[in-house]
Amino acid sequence: MIDLHAHSTCSDGTDSPRALVNQALIQGLTVLAITDHDTVDGWDEARSALRLNLELVLGAEISCLTSSGTSVHMLGLLFDGDNSDMRVMLEETRDSRIPRMIKMIQLLNAADITVTMDDVIAAKPVGATLGRPHLADALVKLGLIKSRDEAFQGLLNNDSPYYVSHLAPTPEEAIKHIRKAGGVAVIAHAFASLRGRILSAEDFEPMVQAGLNGIEVDHRDHSGLERAELRSIAHNLGLVITGSSDYHGTGKLNVLGENTTHREEWEKLESFANERRVVRS
Repeated sequence: MIDLHAHSTCSDGTDSPRALVNQALIQGLTVLAITDHDTVDGWDEARSALRLNLELVLGAEISCLTSSGTSVHMLGLLFDGDNSDMRVMLEETRDSRIPRMIKMIQLLNAADITVTMDDVIAAKPVGATLGRPHLADALVKLGLIKSRDEAFQGLLNNDSPYYVSHLAPTPEEAIKHIRKAGGVAVIAHAFASLRGRILSAEDFEPMVQAGLNGIEVDHRDHSGLERAELRSIAHNLGLVITGSSDYHGTGKLNVLGENTTHREEWEKLESFANERRVVRS
């Protein structure tokens, strides 16, 4: 089984990189990608935990914004982690998360939803990339909501009055950086309508021109109709089709390996990288 989208405590997952690798082994995965939000900090620990029968794909999920303000997540896989332009892009995206969080807290407080930055920091694992899931965890701890899922379907949804976008590259800019760093680019959960505003079929063409390699089709947040439409778009544009769990440990309902990528699609995707960077024990 091949799962190309999973998170650790280096962003908003609840498993350490080592525990994530161990979970992949327990679930019988053959290929696992670690794709924390806007960071590569978990790579070394994940490498050190690798065992026989599992191949590790190093990557990151990059937060992007289209020119019209639609939030897009781009999976960058198999890129050179030492590439300076990639590191700058990831760092700048991470840095913008703090003022964004402060503004979201202010909006919530103005609506008599009392939460502080200290509450959010207390809910965030040390070293993790700050994000909305940590605000959700703080709201859960304060008894204001029941779960992260409830938060992302309500208070923290992309269309919520409390949502604030942050400084981020466009999808095309992110794709170009990933490809220049020798990696491959796959757009994540592009039609996840429960998260807020989504892309249209026409939005994929500029990304293909920028070097997009694949579309994450099989994902928990896509309905059957959405998967069928994305599969059709991928076929028409000659893109690789992937399936992934978007695993976050106990932070979300997603189960590691619940959606997977076919071996032939993975081999095609890997062939687009400029080097064979899959890590083996």
